[in-house]
Amino acid sequence: MPRDPSTVPARCWHGIDPSAVCSELRTGADGLSEREAADRLRTCGANAMPAASVRGPLRRFLSQFGSLLIRILLAASAVTAALGHWTDAVVVLLVCVLNAGIGFLQEGRAERALDAIRGMLAPQATVLRDGRRRAVPAAGLVPGDAVLIEPGDRVPADLRLLRARGLRIDEAALTGESVAAAKSVESVALDSPLGDQASMAFSGTLVVAGQGLGVVVATGAGTQIGRITSLLASVRTLTTPLLEKVGTLARWVTGSVLAGAVLVFALGVLVRGHEAAGTLMAVVSLAVAAIPEGLPTILTVSLAVGVTRMAKRQAIIRRLPAVEALGSVSIVCSDKTGTLTRNEMTVKALATASGLYEVDGAGYSPRGGFRQDGRPLADPGEVPDLDGIARAAVLCNDACLRRDGGGWRIEGDPMEGALVVLGCKAGIDPDELRRLFPRTDIIPFEPEHRFMATLHHGHDGTAFVCVKGAPEQVLAMCERQPRDGRAELGDGTAPDAALWRSRVVGMASRGWRVLAIAWKPMPAGRLLLRFDDVEGGLSLLGLLGIADPPRDEAVAAVARCRSAGIRVKMITGDHADTARAIARDLGLANPQDVLTGSDIDRLSDEALRRTAPNVDVFARTSPEHKLRLVRAFQADGSVVAMTGDGVNDAPALKQADVGIAMGRKGTEAAKEAALMVLADDNFASIVAAIQEGRTVYDNLMKAILFLLPINGGESLGIVAAILLDTTLPITPVQILWVNMVSSIGLSMALAFEPPEAGAMTRPPRPPGEPILSGFLVWRTVLVSLLFLLGIFGTFHWTLDRGASLAEARAVAVNTLVCMEVFYLFSVRYLRVPSFTAIGLRGTPHVLAAVGAVVTLQLIFTHAPIMQRFFGIGTVGIDDGVAILATGAALFAVLELEKFVRRALFRRRD
Repeated sequence: MPRDPSTVPARCWHGIDPSAVCSELRTGADGLSEREAADRLRTCGANAMPAASVRGPLRRFLSQFGSLLIRILLAASAVTAALGHWTDAVVVLLVCVLNAGIGFLQEGRAERALDAIRGMLAPQATVLRDGRRRAVPAAGLVPGDAVLIEPGDRVPADLRLLRARGLRIDEAALTGESVAAAKSVESVALDSPLGDQASMAFSGTLVVAGQGLGVVVATGAGTQIGRITSLLASVRTLTTPLLEKVGTLARWVTGSVLAGAVLVFALGVLVRGHEAAGTLMAVVSLAVAAIPEGLPTILTVSLAVGVTRMAKRQAIIRRLPAVEALGSVSIVCSDKTGTLTRNEMTVKALATASGLYEVDGAGYSPRGGFRQDGRPLADPGEVPDLDGIARAAVLCNDACLRRDGGGWRIEGDPMEGALVVLGCKAGIDPDELRRLFPRTDIIPFEPEHRFMATLHHGHDGTAFVCVKGAPEQVLAMCERQPRDGRAELGDGTAPDAALWRSRVVGMASRGWRVLAIAWKPMPAGRLLLRFDDVEGGLSLLGLLGIADPPRDEAVAAVARCRSAGIRVKMITGDHADTARAIARDLGLANPQDVLTGSDIDRLSDEALRRTAPNVDVFARTSPEHKLRLVRAFQADGSVVAMTGDGVNDAPALKQADVGIAMGRKGTEAAKEAALMVLADDNFASIVAAIQEGRTVYDNLMKAILFLLPINGGESLGIVAAILLDTTLPITPVQILWVNMVSSIGLSMALAFEPPEAGAMTRPPRPPGEPILSGFLVWRTVLVSLLFLLGIFGTFHWTLDRGASLAEARAVAVNTLVCMEVFYLFSVRYLRVPSFTAIGLRGTPHVLAAVGAVVTLQLIFTHAPIMQRFFGIGTVGIDDGVAILATGAALFAVLELEKFVRRALFRRRD
């Protein structure tokens, strides 16, 4: 009994004989009947991706308030509201809404990735129903339908081919191979990787040449694209290192604040005997002082600044935390085709009877020349055999070169397009040549005979045949090599088989695809081309070495990655030899060792985790392989960036810590699955993005080191006042003023700091490195104590001079702000002195922030309405000098600390 089509795995069909396929699917070359197709459609469902379930807008928005940082902000807003300071409460609440809005807009990335893949399915298909050809919606295809495909068609479902004549399909989106795959009807081994399944045509791929008839074996979610969709749905969106560390910091701050509040309340009531209600309000003030309200805002601003900078360098960020995650990257996994290479096949060299020639230029631009032994040829047309092989390559060809705006594009097979470009570089006008020697018959390329032959007639009655194909096949068909590329056959000499085989091996060893070109004169009246016309007696014109060359900027980018301690891994669907050659040209650390998809299949997850880090080149890979590799690198503790442009890259892009899609040549599925899109498809832009990511992290560390000690100093001031049973030097409302105006205003300037020297020469940060490092804890404690001394010292100094409480608090508040300004200049440089001309001059953003804070502080201090609202008095000139001296003393102490710390590190080294 025939098997149910839905129970047969798609990967099995390529190994089953066509007649057996038809038998199992209860169909034939004439297709199904309309009635049978309708019955199967009701059973199997539409040929479409299943709709993803998505949360409603309200649930998505409310879910953004679940993070601890947002809860801290909400708590701060509630506290300030409980104290009666509604303006400050609203400001804090607006910060919560801002962060929630950003998360809301970025939600649903996975759903959009699935939608993009659904859009790749062809809307129409040509089928045989009841033996008659007709067009039907692609969604109406069912297993067993007989589908006709021809150039320009996008394959509407997974097909097992029953007929294939010269059929070639561009499968780059699935396999990563830049050359269209030749198709045939013969079964292949069951364990053949996706790129070698020549008997299959896969949904979403593009037919570039020939014709074919195939029976539908999988639709919708059962296709290869459908399997990728299921992989996407199963991939868990990872949090970035920054969010993990900020979450840890938030938990640490929350725990410390709660523990400190409980302890202070107990000491105040039980030990000092204070009234419970008054102590509770003081404890609430302590919580307000300790919570760094500005931290989420600074986080958002720093990331937004990084996004803006990256956009100017063609790197478009789709989710803010990806900015910092780039700075943590230790491994970049890159697809080859279109990412590290141009995805434009180029003839790099040719060999003729007169010698070897190198071809300049890259891509589809027809600009470039020829060199022999390093010397450029002034006029390639004067070299007969070079001119002859270029003419034959253009004639035995179905591709066309067209202008596309300011660039060039190929219509047809990329490899044939490279031959047309070669002809243009040789001074040939392809359209004019084809007009002079029109084609009258053709033997299309088939995997069985591995060559293509075209019959041409000149207007003077001459006739000849041009042949191109696999070198070993064409060489066996050749009896002569002409002395002149346009000479008659009888003037040639027998080719040296050993010489030509060595040339083939030499070209192939460089990762080039090798084509042989031959020709043969034909009788003038011959209008049909038969196999026996070309099976012998050909005259060999030469060999062509064709490559998808690396991008020049990608070579430089790989070098910069290596200097920054970042390992570049190339993961491609192409053959191992080609991948090895490209890796060598790119300058990867270990281009010789190649792990293939078959090798990966034989390794367990644990074995792959041990093996993969030492390998830089992975070939003949499938989407599952890419996903396993990314997971293996992550399990080894690496922060992984994955670049790619095809549908086959989408699951790995989503799994990676940072998915990077190509903007120009990338599929929509890849873009939607990625966190970052390169608008210029330039691998070098990744290096610039990594540098910006490291800068963002450095600036965030500076902002944290700026905010925590300030909050710590304020908190210690309240704790000291409670334990010493003295008056609070700064009231809660004054603390809120400083935190929401001065602290946030100054810390925001740190988000615009330029990269520090050597940002791209130090290794990536260890993934487990916490924000709460020993240095951060030490600096927080030290600066908090210095702030405590400054606030308490000036407060009591002012009281001892006979000033009122309001005046003393005015001095204390202004001392706090002045110390923040001096501390800002110190924290701008964590590793080098700040007491330099550049350090003291500051950046425009620093100067603008300082100017704004000073202006607001003058209004705060001297405006009568502000004095009454905040309960402060006037600050005199003597007080102002003391305030400035306190700030300068803080700066001097911290510069001395930097000097001592550097000296200790040098002695330790």
